[in-house]
Amino acid sequence: PEEFVYGEEDFVLETADWGDPVSASSRFDRLLLAGWNDRMERGLFRYRLGPLPTRVLPGPVRLVAQLNEQRSAERRPPQPVRSLRDPFDPGAFNFTRLRPAELLFRLRRSGGPGPPPDPLLVAINASPLERGHVLLLPEPARRLPQVLTAPVLCGALEAALLSGHPGFRVGFNGLGGGASVNHLHLHGLYLDHPLPLEEAPAEPLGPRLGLLRAGPAPAFLFFARGPAALEPVSRAVCRAAEHLGGAGLAYNVLATRGGARGLRVLLWARRPLFGPKAGEPFAVALCELAGLLPLPAEPLYRDITEVQALSAIRQHLLPEPELLHLGGELARLLE
Repeated sequence: PEEFVYGEEDFVLETADWGDPVSASSRFDRLLLAGWNDRMERGLFRYRLGPLPTRVLPGPVRLVAQLNEQRSAERRPPQPVRSLRDPFDPGAFNFTRLRPAELLFRLRRSGGPGPPPDPLLVAINASPLERGHVLLLPEPARRLPQVLTAPVLCGALEAALLSGHPGFRVGFNGLGGGASVNHLHLHGLYLDHPLPLEEAPAEPLGPRLGLLRAGPAPAFLFFARGPAALEPVSRAVCRAAEHLGGAGLAYNVLATRGGARGLRVLLWARRPLFGPKAGEPFAVALCELAGLLPLPAEPLYRDITEVQALSAIRQHLLPEPELLHLGGELARLLE
C-alpha cells in the first residue's frame, strides 16, 4: 500500500467542534475516508453499510444505542480464546490473509518528537461498526498475539492526533475482553456523538493516573497533553495492562479527545470472558464500556433501557473495593 508519511506538523491539536465535524477534515481523514468509500463501492466489505438508526437512551449515563443487524449476521465468528496468554495461531484467521485491496495505506512518521513508533498498516474492517471503521496493524508477518505493546500503542495514539474529527477514536480489545482475532490490532472509528467520559473530571490516584467514573464503567485515566507525551503515556498504559494480565484480568483501551488540548487514554480492567455468555443481550467490549451499544436486533434496539444495558455491562467489572485496591497498585507501579 501507499505510505502516509507524517510529521509533527500534521498533528491536529484542536479538532473541529461537534456542530460541524466535517469542516476541519485533515489530510489523514480525507485519505482514510476516500479509500474506505472506494472499498465499499468495490464490494470489499461483508455488507453495505448505510445510515444506522441511532438513539440516546434516556437516563443520566446517556448511552448511545445503534442498530447494526448486518454486523451481527454477517461478521466472521470470533476466534475461540482459551486464556489471556494464547499464542498466535497460524491456522486460525489472521491478518496475513487480508486481500491487498483491503489495505488503505501505511502510516510512517518522519522526524520528531522522540523516536518514531512502529509503522502501522491501515486496513478496512470488513464488518464495520460505522463509516470509516478501520484496523491499525503492525506488520502482520510478525505474527504478534493480541497483547498491546508500547510502540504499537504509540503509533495508534499518533493516528488519533492526525484526525481533525472530534469523534475519531482509537481502541483495543484484549484477549478475554472481546478480541475476536488473536493477532495484534487496534480499531480506528468515527462516531458522530460525544461521549460523557470525554470531558468528565477524574479522581487523581497518582501523578500520572486518575480514576474516571463517568460512563457505564469506571476506567483508569491517562492523559497526553500533546505529541511529546504520547510515547511515555503509551509505556505507562502498557505497563499497567501487563500488571492486569499478571493479576488474571482482561483489559480494554480507548483513546479519545478530551475537553482540553490533548488525548485521554482510558484503561478498563475486567473479569476475563472466554466464549459467549448465555443470556447476554449483547457482548461487552470496548464500545460498550465507552457508552456505545451496537445492537444486533430491532426489538432490542427499540426496547432496551439504560438500567438493562448497565446491568449487562457491569457484570463484567470488578467490585469497587477491588478496583480501588488495583488503582493503588497501579499508581505505585507508575511512580
